[in-house]
Amino acid sequence: MINPVGNIGHTIRPIYRTTIAMPLFSMTSSGLLILTSSAFVGVGTGLFAFFARPYYWTAINHLEANLTDKLRRLHFPTGRVRTGLIIWSCVLGIALLGFWLLADSLTFAILSSLLIFVGPWFILQRLAERHRQQIEDQLADSMVSLSSSIRAGLSLPQAIHLLADHSPKPIKAEFSRIAGEYEMGKPLDRTLEEAKQRLHSENFALFAAAMLASRESGGRLNETVDRIAHSVRELQRLERKVQADTAMARKSTVYMAITPPIILAVYFFVDRLAVLTLFTSLPGQLVLAVAIILNILAYLWARHILNPDV
Repeated sequence: MINPVGNIGHTIRPIYRTTIAMPLFSMTSSGLLILTSSAFVGVGTGLFAFFARPYYWTAINHLEANLTDKLRRLHFPTGRVRTGLIIWSCVLGIALLGFWLLADSLTFAILSSLLIFVGPWFILQRLAERHRQQIEDQLADSMVSLSSSIRAGLSLPQAIHLLADHSPKPIKAEFSRIAGEYEMGKPLDRTLEEAKQRLHSENFALFAAAMLASRESGGRLNETVDRIAHSVRELQRLERKVQADTAMARKSTVYMAITPPIILAVYFFVDRLAVLTLFTSLPGQLVLAVAIILNILAYLWARHILNPDV
């Protein structure tokens, strides 16, 4: 006689194994795989952070010294440069992860993060260089004014105070700082040395050296300053001539830098699939990233060649 209950039991067991037990087993395996992968990623990230820590702080120290020097030249506060760099590095890490997740491309994530990192430094470098160039342009007239003040009977500190009151910006801020530090009790020799190190100007270094030599050994400072002013004006005339002769070439570097993106945009309407391959495939992304880097390096190299030191 056939037992109906036993038959039902034999029927239910295979159904249970196929419909309930196997999915539970597969879910457990996938969850275990995800957990193991996350653990390996976390351990790898921790080990990388531990072993890369000395290099990180070395880079932070180098960037801090570089940015502090530029900010001092621009008369910006420098008290929290290190804290700002640490926060900025954390922001870059988050941006790298965000670009990676949004664009699904590690190549573009790294390239975008590098551009974000270099962008503010490049802008600050340009501002500091423009500030230095403005001071170079105003220095010769300031030397002539200092020579006239000394010839009229004023002492060197009094002549510097007069320059601080009547000079145009931005050199007015430098003479005001020298005069203010001298009034606070700092020796004039030390204020001139600090200004020379802060400005990174060869002409100002020559000007400061003449004033320091006059204070130590005497002599006619006004005649020395007049000769230096004449030499500075001659150098500025030559520099302006070089700038005028290379003006067209500098414009060509800008055209050279913007031509590849324009060609890529035009070619998108000619062969859309080929252009999209550059953005969707890993080899295309690598080729595009290398092209962007080489284009930027070519532009900076050309600008460096076309701005020679006179």
